[in-house]
Amino acid sequence: MTTNLTSIVLLSGGIDSATTLAIAKARGDRVFALSFDYGQRHHWELNAATRIAESLGVERHLVQTADLRAIGGSALTSDDIDVPRGRPLGDAHVIPVTYVPARNLIFLSLALAWAEVLGATYILIGANAVDYSGYPDCRPEFISAFEKTANLATKVGVESGNIRVEAPLIHLSKAEIIKTGVSLGIDYSLTLSCYDPDRDGRACGECDSCRIRRRGFVEAGIADPTRYVNRG
Repeated sequence: MTTNLTSIVLLSGGIDSATTLAIAKARGDRVFALSFDYGQRHHWELNAATRIAESLGVERHLVQTADLRAIGGSALTSDDIDVPRGRPLGDAHVIPVTYVPARNLIFLSLALAWAEVLGATYILIGANAVDYSGYPDCRPEFISAFEKTANLATKVGVESGNIRVEAPLIHLSKAEIIKTGVSLGIDYSLTLSCYDPDRDGRACGECDSCRIRRRGFVEAGIADPTRYVNRG
């Protein structure tokens, strides 16, 4: 199927963004991938994003610098805040210290600017409101509100109102996401989800993201190809 759409996909290098990219490709979009070097301690994810973009084939993969480390306020951008390991999962009412202030708002805004230049109709993000860590910028309400803002704040939006912001995985469990990706031919060994990988890029196996990922593979009944420091 060919849609003749031009899409920008936010590509972090993890399971969700890789699956989102594969969905856009499968429907025949002309896809541009956008990743961010924002000072994250898990900078290895950018290598994963590059591998995924090359594997799935995109028109262009842009890595944009947005120095959120200078702002801090998150375990992912500040050396003086530890990445939690082994904390209880599933409490969406508790926003963890791995939340990066306004990250998705910033990333989507930059994607929106690029979309105007490219004439892209769709911006896709791998946000998920089921198996997630309680981040407010992964909720359906936020995605809907940003789409409305996008059509109010841009030339193309005011003139046509045609900008669409999609989160195709928003209501799927991690297991469902993994099954979807496997059906689309994704090699998940190329991805990285860990918040605190070691110097060789191996996942810690103990942070929230690693544990959600591992549980997803177990529930999907699919072998987990991740290189873990601790396979516990």
